[in-house]
Amino acid sequence: MADIIFTNVRIFDGSGAQPFSGEVQVQGNRIVRVAQGSRSLPVAGATVIDGAGATLMPGMVEAHTHFSWNDQPTLGAIQRMPVEEHILWCKHIAERYLKSGWTSCVGAATAKARLDVVIRNAIESGQIPGPRYLAASQEITVPGGLGDETLPHLPFPEFSFGVVVSGAEEMRKVVRQFLKYGVDSIKLNLSGEYIAGIAAEMTTMTDAEIAVAAEEVRMRGKRMAAHARSAASVKQCVRHGIEVIYHASFADEEALDMLEENKDKHFVAPGLAWLINTSFHGSEWGLTPEITEKMGYHRELEAAVETLKKMRKRGIRILPGGDYGFAWIKHGTNARDLEYFVKYLGMSTMEALLSATKFGGQMMMRGHELGQIKDGFLADLLLVDGDPLANIGILQDQNRLLAVMKDGVFYKEPEIRSVRSRYGLTAA
Repeated sequence: MADIIFTNVRIFDGSGAQPFSGEVQVQGNRIVRVAQGSRSLPVAGATVIDGAGATLMPGMVEAHTHFSWNDQPTLGAIQRMPVEEHILWCKHIAERYLKSGWTSCVGAATAKARLDVVIRNAIESGQIPGPRYLAASQEITVPGGLGDETLPHLPFPEFSFGVVVSGAEEMRKVVRQFLKYGVDSIKLNLSGEYIAGIAAEMTTMTDAEIAVAAEEVRMRGKRMAAHARSAASVKQCVRHGIEVIYHASFADEEALDMLEENKDKHFVAPGLAWLINTSFHGSEWGLTPEITEKMGYHRELEAAVETLKKMRKRGIRILPGGDYGFAWIKHGTNARDLEYFVKYLGMSTMEALLSATKFGGQMMMRGHELGQIKDGFLADLLLVDGDPLANIGILQDQNRLLAVMKDGVFYKEPEIRSVRSRYGLTAA
């Protein structure tokens, strides 16, 4: 495979350093050299991309991804999509994420047992385009918990959105089944959710049930994630070693202390876009601001903002992503999270970008080779028309993504391509 050289680019390398003008050489699926200045890399035999001053940055990582959420207004509507159509939907959405600049995604739960695994395997084998992907289980819940969609007259678990367990041994059986399917992570619903009629402050799963899940997951070298809005559920995550914590809106001082003491082990993806858009932008689907205020979402948003500000000061890793795929928070709008981090949490644009790049590589369990532009790292790169540090909002505009590369392959070809003869070479 011929080398690719990006020249005349402004490099945001994802390390936390200020951007610099330079060149990047890609060989196969790796970055082999990063150089400051122009025309410092040998171009013989290489395809040269003249960025014309555009920003070259690492591909972004979405930390709370639901490919199988199908832009519907309810969990039930998502689940009712037949499996054949559902797998085609997931294929379509995976490609949408990649073309939107999300070159890696962490699955947060799937609507049907094997959807995530099938999509991950198809991406890895090259059957379909999509981000690097970590596949999740369905949401595991308890009777009356978030995801329990069974009805009194139809009390059949197979009709539920989540997998319902009651007691430690039922938990063990279900976790083993998902691990057999080949998931990368097990998702537990530890707290409530207002839209499901369960207070977010409520904690619904016992320590005994969680402990069994954790035992099975550790035995097989996988990891766990949790829907955890309540303070008690966040503490359960820390106690049981659940690395990926979704939401954490009501974490109290004790929970924050526990997280800070273990901040190298945990990631928090709060899903701010869910709270904001559910609170104020769901009127078309019956969720007027008056209704969502009564449900509790406005109060939770206020609590989450204050909690996350405290997390930021304590150095707890906060990452973008969360529940995109509902009618009022559609797939492909995920870069809103970065703008919300700046607007609501007071992050600098540098911090917001690092949350989606450097921290994202760490969350993918590949921080040694993903999330930065660095010699030897994987060639997941975005060429951006403009400066995201000056205007983080440009990452929401696919037209500003001049090129998207994953694993050294262009999934969006750059239109700005220099002619090799510029350097006295013969075109191939």
